[in-house]
Amino acid sequence: MLLDLAFPLPMPDPRDAGAVVLSRQGTPLRAFADSHGVWRYPVRAEAVSPLYLQALIQYEDRWFWRHPGVNPYALGRAGWQMLRYRRVVSGGSTLTMQVARILDPHSRTPWGKAWQVFRALQLEVHAGKRGILQLYLDRAPFGGAIEGVEAASWAYLGKPASRLSQAEAALLAVLPQSPSRLRPDRHPEAARAARDKVLRRMASIGAWSRRDVDDARVEPVVARSLQAPRYAPLLAQRLRDTYPGEARIGSTIDLDVQRVVEDRLAAYFSSLPARTSAALLVVDNATMQARAYVGSLDIDDAARLGHVDMVRAWRSPGSTLKPFLYAMALDDGLIHSSSLLVDAPQSFGDYRPGNFDAAFNGPVAAADALRLSLNVPAVDLLDRVGPARFDARLSHAGIRLKWPDGATPNLSMILGGTGAKLEDLVGAYASLQRGGIAARVRYTTRDPLVERRAMSEGAAWIVRDILERTPRPGTAADLFDTQGHAAVAWKTGTSYGYRDAWAIGSTRGYTVGVWVGRPDGTPMPGQYGVVTALPLMFEVIDSLPRSRTAGIERAPASVRSVDICWPLGTAAAAQPVALCHRRLTASTLDGTVPPTLPERLARAWNAGREDFDVDAATGRRLSADCTRPHLRRPTS
Repeated sequence: MLLDLAFPLPMPDPRDAGAVVLSRQGTPLRAFADSHGVWRYPVRAEAVSPLYLQALIQYEDRWFWRHPGVNPYALGRAGWQMLRYRRVVSGGSTLTMQVARILDPHSRTPWGKAWQVFRALQLEVHAGKRGILQLYLDRAPFGGAIEGVEAASWAYLGKPASRLSQAEAALLAVLPQSPSRLRPDRHPEAARAARDKVLRRMASIGAWSRRDVDDARVEPVVARSLQAPRYAPLLAQRLRDTYPGEARIGSTIDLDVQRVVEDRLAAYFSSLPARTSAALLVVDNATMQARAYVGSLDIDDAARLGHVDMVRAWRSPGSTLKPFLYAMALDDGLIHSSSLLVDAPQSFGDYRPGNFDAAFNGPVAAADALRLSLNVPAVDLLDRVGPARFDARLSHAGIRLKWPDGATPNLSMILGGTGAKLEDLVGAYASLQRGGIAARVRYTTRDPLVERRAMSEGAAWIVRDILERTPRPGTAADLFDTQGHAAVAWKTGTSYGYRDAWAIGSTRGYTVGVWVGRPDGTPMPGQYGVVTALPLMFEVIDSLPRSRTAGIERAPASVRSVDICWPLGTAAAAQPVALCHRRLTASTLDGTVPPTLPERLARAWNAGREDFDVDAATGRRLSADCTRPHLRRPTS
């Protein structure tokens, strides 16, 4: 007891254990070394293949569960053989003694061996058998900067330690005896000879059948070069910062989807301008769990500022907020899908917006204004809804906007005159497929599902239907068969000066958001949402698994299809034929068929229809002070 107090056991500091971030399948996405540069993936004994545990115990220390930390018989045998043959014939160290040497390295002199025995006895008292086995599984050396059986299994074999074959279990059981000499990536023949020795031992003691051993010996020793995993590196860094004390952090990332996305990004951006980066987020609509996360094009590319995570960076959202404005106008009863809006030069105080192509379309239906992303109708709608109120609605839905110091919500916000984050936009766009319910994107299963209503179910259905009817660029319904593609409700955006290119699309199963630009905010002339970001978004969407619920579901009960008239905007059935200059079909909400919006500068609102009396004989309008004989006839 006095020796134990005088020489306390140097147990490893759990705060300096490194960390590994895992995919939802348990595959490492990124490993973080400890302060000594060692890669280690902690794993419980229950999660390791029983074949490995059998090979380890039977080959290294058959009496592990019985001895007090030291096997006197093994030590005596090893000493006698060394004296007789003048060389080391067999080792006398138990697993406990090996762990003691790992924790407190010592010389190979008799004094060093005595010190190892003392540390082994301490270990048995302080850690117990299962604690000692756990320390060995996590800290046994496997060559290079790899420690622990889980890290070695992934590094050399590309699989978890729970799925080892007998040949692989034997190889990893013997590798710590001489990690440098037996590394399978450098010395496969030496590694094979050592592995076969373990297999023969397992057969000779009857632990494994001779037939299984013979089959295992046929298996070649094939090892990958040691390379730490680097999938979704910026998300992994984010999760490690969020959970700093944890050695194993599980994420919601699907490694298969992540690989496909990263491969497509690498190929897609080979021809884009220098210093261009990208961010991409794929979210499962049902759970709001992220399935792929790309924060930058290359984390190691200093020219592209690859260390900056653009998934959560503030950038100008361009026109990506427009669907939420139209949904709000629908819920307010201001418009239906075919309401007449005016796309013509207008001034809103000192603000005079124009369209992206510098042209105007005149009178347009609300659905067409949204599909074409027309700016003047959107600014007109925002002026009627109110910028501050729209900002509050977006904030409630999870889209927090960033304003310059001293600035307040204004009309420019609908054209990108504010800042937003890609992850917030994706969480809100998912509401189009979730009955109007937006949610915060989840990166681990422990993240709570935080949901907020962004719009009514009916408004979500109408806006989604409008965006899904927007044809993909380069396709035409009468020339291309689009049946093989999932229906996508998509929207693009481009910020002022070509600094940000956006494309966000949502299918029944997934929502995908893409941002392309330069993290330093410099312009990319000629690069905008439809040209730069949208093709990549469709490539990713087409590579995702198709949702089982894909298909056209019925509209909610609050949505009704009604024939309406232009220019009045009211139901065609309630209007004289003479007043219905153009007949359209509109999706209306909650039985409301709002008339065409009044002119902004009109002193008083009117429905666009005026009733007055005329002379029955001449058809001329009667004035209030008309005194001549006449027969009145009402008209509109």
